[in-house]
Order: sequence, then C-alpha cells, then structure tokens
Amino acid sequence: MNAPATAAVTPPPRVLPVLVAAQFAGTSLWFAVNAVMPDLQRELGWPAAAVGTLTSALQLGFIAGTLVFALLAVADRHSARRVFLLCSLAGAGCTVGAWAMVRDPVALAAWRAATGFFLAGIYPVGMKLASQWFPRGLGGALGLLIGALVLGSASAHGLRALGGALPWHSVMLGVAALAAAGGVLLYLLLPEPPHAAPARPAHFDWHALATLWTDRRVRASVFGYFGHMWELYTMWVLVPLILAARLDGAALSAAAFAVLGAGVVGCVGGGWWAQRVGSARVAAMQLATSGACCVAAVVMLDAPDAAFYAWLLLWGATVSGDSPQFSALTAANAPRHAVGSVLTLANSIGFAISIVSIELHVWLVAQRGVPMAQLLPWLAIGPALGLWMLRGLWRAPPR
Repeated sequence: MNAPATAAVTPPPRVLPVLVAAQFAGTSLWFAVNAVMPDLQRELGWPAAAVGTLTSALQLGFIAGTLVFALLAVADRHSARRVFLLCSLAGAGCTVGAWAMVRDPVALAAWRAATGFFLAGIYPVGMKLASQWFPRGLGGALGLLIGALVLGSASAHGLRALGGALPWHSVMLGVAALAAAGGVLLYLLLPEPPHAAPARPAHFDWHALATLWTDRRVRASVFGYFGHMWELYTMWVLVPLILAARLDGAALSAAAFAVLGAGVVGCVGGGWWAQRVGSARVAAMQLATSGACCVAAVVMLDAPDAAFYAWLLLWGATVSGDSPQFSALTAANAPRHAVGSVLTLANSIGFAISIVSIELHVWLVAQRGVPMAQLLPWLAIGPALGLWMLRGLWRAPPR
C-alpha cells in the first residue's frame, strides 16, 4: 500500500522547537472566547449553554475546513509552510472580528466558525510537517507538537488567570496577535521539508481517503481516535463548570489552565514512552485511564480537595495524551502520498463526533439539569469503543 520510505534526513536543530512554538501560537485561537465566557455572561446576560453553542460553531467551521482541505488535497498539493502562514493570519483576523462584534451572538458564532475553518490549516498541517521532517520517531515528535496544541488551547485560560483586572478584550486580541506571530515564525524560520515538492496529481486519489475504512491498520487507529474525540472536547468544555462548584474568578481560570495544560505531560510523556513500547500501546493505556476517570466522577466530584484536583489533573493529562499516538499510527499506515489528506479527513470526522458529544452533554447540564456525577460517566462510551477498535494494534508487537 505504502510507497517505499525515503532516505532519512537529520532535521536542523531548530525544526522541532519552531514547529512546537508555531503550533502553540496558532492553536491558541481555539478557546479564545471560552476563556472570557464568564465575563460575557455577566456583562451580556448570556445563558450557560452559550459556551457549548460557540464551541460547536468553531468545531463546525473546523469540520468544513478539514473537508475542503482534504478534498482539495491542499496540504499535499501546496507548500505546507505557506498554508500554515496564511491560515494563522486569517484565523487571527477572524478573532479580531469576533472581538469587534462580540455583542452580536449570531455574528460572534459566524466569526468563530470562520476561525475553525482556518484552524484546519494549522493543526493538521503542523502534523503533516512533522511527518515529513520526522518519519522515524514520529510518536515522540507528535507528542511535543500536540502537547503544544494542548497548551495553546489552554493558553486563553492562562491569560485570563493573570489577574481578574485583565480585560476580556485584551485576552482575545492577545490571542490573535499570538496566532499571527506563530504563522510568521514558522514561515520565516522553518525550511521546506525534505522530499516536500508539492504533488499535483492529475486526479484526486479517492482510494487513499478510503483507507479509513478499507485498510485494517488505518481503520483501527482512526476509529480509536473517534472514540477519543467523543470524550476530549466535551471534557474540556465542562472543566470550567466542574471547577465552578469550588472556585471562581482568576482562581477558576488558573485551575482550568492547569487541568487542560496537564495534557502536555500526557502528550510529551506518551511520546517518550511510545519510542519504547509503540504508539498503539501508549494510546490504549491513556485511553483506558481517561475512560476510568470518566467513571470515577461518580465519587471524585465530592472528594476532598486533594483527591478532587489530583483526579482532574490525571484526567487532563490522559484525555489528550493519547492524541499524538493516534495521529502517529494513522500517519505511519496511510499511503505516503496522501498522509496530509488522510489525517485531515480523520480530523474532520472526529470533530463532527465531538460536536454531537458537546451539544448533548451541555444541553443535559444547562437545559435538563442533569448532575455532573450522573453525566460524566457517559463520556466513557468513547474510550471503551476506541479501545475495542484499537485492540488489533495494541495487542500486536510494535513495528
């Protein structure tokens, strides 16, 4: 199925730090509005469900973007560096637009959807660049790269935690400036990857995208990823609501940043571990642990502070720590000429699943008043199904 591997090339020392820094900056756009939502709710009287609506708008935009990018093979036909730059600048512009029209819920949702569209040229394209520069040891490289994504996603909460006096306007504009700087940094400092001449096939290779269903190994990794996506973003959206039972203000933002940011430990540590035992086994262990954390919510929500925060930190570390390994498995097994498109399509489907999960769980909390202790264990459905689909890979010896 795969083309012969190209000769290994030692990347310049700056490649990985630049990729990580740019990915962190670009993905800071993800929760720019979520982090200031308590301020907007107080100032504008928005309901608690607004956070789910705006998150889903961004996810829908990301899905549309990934579908367009995958069907047009943008990441495989054009310079990934240029795509990353243009999408970082466009996403930053959309965040400025959201800031300017933040009082209009419809316009804000539209700007967030547009931001999601351009994030499709940041997150998957960063993974494409990593797969080109680090064909060997990809699990470790993606551990750092997606760790940067996790920290970038949490960065808006971190900015908000700097002090209660920090205006929400400054958070949104600061995130926009950070994303634009990340795109420029990558374009100026990262050379073109080896063997990265854009491929311009005479017709689109539908068979490459079909490997999500037809190739046993690709199917196992992407369906494991789909189970992971049922849990991940819903957990991230619900974290501030979980913490609000014990904290408020800057302390809540700091705790949310710590819980989401704990994913960096899971991503980086998982990448290190994957080089020893294989990506599939690391993904399975982290997926099983995060699923157990979902079930443990029944008792941990009322636990003493030390146990409560330890549980959330463990959940935060493992809920995103498996993501790099799913991407590494898919990149390793997808057709070499279409890695970018296969990763992008898998992202698109995964984020569609995340929208269903977010909307369902936020609706149950905000509209039906379902207690968290009854709600959170249902997130374990995703990890359970993901483990079942992944079993053929994690039981096999690492390749």
